Amino acid sequence: MKHCNVETPHTRPAPGSSHPPVARDATGPLAGIRVIELATVIMGPYAGQQLGDLGADVIKVEAPSGDPTRQFDPKRHPGMAGPTLNLNRNKRSIALDLKTEAGRDAFLALLKSADAFITNVRPAGLDRLALGWEDLHSSNPRLIYVSAQGFRSDSALRNNAAYDDIIQAASGAVWLNEQVTGQPYFVPTVIADKVCGLMMVQAVLAALHHRGISGSGQHVEVPMADTMIAFNLVEHLAGASLSPSDENGFGYQRVLSRERKACRTADGLMCILPYSDKNWRDFFSLAGDEVGAADPRFVTMAGRVANSDDLYSRMRSLTPRFSTSHWQHVCNRASIPAHPVYSLSESAESDYARDGDLVTTAQHPTEGPYRVVAHPSRYSATPPSLRRHCPQLGQDTDAILDEIGFTERRNTLEQL
Repeated sequence: MKHCNVETPHTRPAPGSSHPPVARDATGPLAGIRVIELATVIMGPYAGQQLGDLGADVIKVEAPSGDPTRQFDPKRHPGMAGPTLNLNRNKRSIALDLKTEAGRDAFLALLKSADAFITNVRPAGLDRLALGWEDLHSSNPRLIYVSAQGFRSDSALRNNAAYDDIIQAASGAVWLNEQVTGQPYFVPTVIADKVCGLMMVQAVLAALHHRGISGSGQHVEVPMADTMIAFNLVEHLAGASLSPSDENGFGYQRVLSRERKACRTADGLMCILPYSDKNWRDFFSLAGDEVGAADPRFVTMAGRVANSDDLYSRMRSLTPRFSTSHWQHVCNRASIPAHPVYSLSESAESDYARDGDLVTTAQHPTEGPYRVVAHPSRYSATPPSLRRHCPQLGQDTDAILDEIGFTERRNTLEQL
């Protein structure tokens, strides 16, 4: 696995030192944009990570106890858990108690220097701190304010607690799993947190473009439930899109087939996905199944979708005839999408991942070697980079207070 160099001259800061306000060699498309992140766990910090990867100066504001993900396991030292090393890379950390006058004053001064503010604090919490959109807009009209929470702020559920599992339940994801497996499983990844985090990034970028034209900031709300309902209905609105009163029209039949599974080959597991009419004819020919190729149920896409269970069951009965490598070779030659089933480790350490530097090894100043997951998009002119390792809790507090003119009030903050 290759090693990843950090593109800042302060890779190993001396004890008590801080990163510079803006890395001199920041290369991303958002270099020069300052983002204040008041967020915990996955969704908001993931959005901040993406913006930081793209060159923004992301300042993570943490309570004195730190983001709860700092306490996840595994970790080598307190506050520096494995997941947080990637979630909080390319950020600076300032520790402030926003329930105190001095801490809130410092935070407000910090927001005046910002281009964007991202948060996943619930509306009631923001209201208690007087940090709502109306509270902040007048002091910085150019500020882009992106808030994300479980449910819309104008709904009866506005202050309900919500994490990924709750939103999977509310958005139909658990129901979808039950249709296929017979069990109300959750998707085994925090899909709602990550999709909504990416929607927060989209909101920042779109609002930056609007500000470039109008000169004004705006408030963008990203309700998790709304986002995931819309996400799931892309294909699963299905027949219900044409029959607004039909409660049974939801669900894309092909995807909900209980026979839609990976195929067992002679020596492993593989996903083979013929899609076009020609793909299916070629697949049946390669498998030596002329009866399947001539079956009128499988000749057209509409017929295949309507008979998904029978189609996929027949397909999986044919694939054990040959090895995974044989199937990959003949499918590639026939332009049929196919790929072996990988474990997470095989996916991260495959030739494809290695050749693309998707997972590299970096040296953290205090945590030692750790794996870095690359930013997945490729920019020809302004490539993302790893400029800063995940900071210790409050590591950059002094430097940031100096930037916003709070040097004289440091002692007050440190005594809190």
